[in-house]
Amino acid sequence: MLLRIKNLRVAYGNVEALHGVDIEVREGEIVAILGANGAGKSTTLRAISGLHRPKSGEILFAGQPLHSLPSHEIVMRGVVQAPEGRRVFATLTVGENLEMGAFVCKDKKTVASRLKKVLDLFPRLGERREQLAGTLSGGEQQMLAIGRALMSGPRLLLLDEPSLGLAPIMIKPIFSTIKAINQAGVTVLLVEQSAFVALKVAHRAYVLDVGKVVMSGSGANLLKDPEVQKTYLGGGRK
Repeated sequence: MLLRIKNLRVAYGNVEALHGVDIEVREGEIVAILGANGAGKSTTLRAISGLHRPKSGEILFAGQPLHSLPSHEIVMRGVVQAPEGRRVFATLTVGENLEMGAFVCKDKKTVASRLKKVLDLFPRLGERREQLAGTLSGGEQQMLAIGRALMSGPRLLLLDEPSLGLAPIMIKPIFSTIKAINQAGVTVLLVEQSAFVALKVAHRAYVLDVGKVVMSGSGANLLKDPEVQKTYLGGGRK
């Protein structure tokens, strides 16, 4: 098991946001975490990334604990997050943003190899390499956020709401790219409010509700589940 989350509890002050969450991610999978706003999806990713210390429970990556490590060490272990809202460095160029993603790697040949792969994956970033990141469209900024994360050479890529704020025409290409990243050998844990597109690409998924896992299964089976269709798919989509 690449990632195992066991009885995870996370609190903001006196308010507990996660109430004993259990999630497993096998190497080579795309796993989605679904749920409404406030369900605890992003909190789960922040706990994995070391951005919010758990109240209790375990986060194990390749059998080793992450929950007591600082964020930069978690990145060095191979767990990298592309955050909600992209959060690119607006006053830096596209190229400089990508270079920032490779801060943990000191080998210039490795950095150059990763950059080539990112630009092959996102040719538009190559076209805009000298452009300020803040002037990119929402879809281009999402490409940049994912590309920046890939520059760290992740074994596990955490994606927080990659479709958030995107024009509908951009959502399908972004998710096609996520599939391509996975097929190239990167395991993906995906938080997404747009359940339909997430379940179409996910091998498995978990549904959170008010900080608890209330349902799990394969992406295909959850797409057909009446309760998922009613609550998250608006009665289902063809």
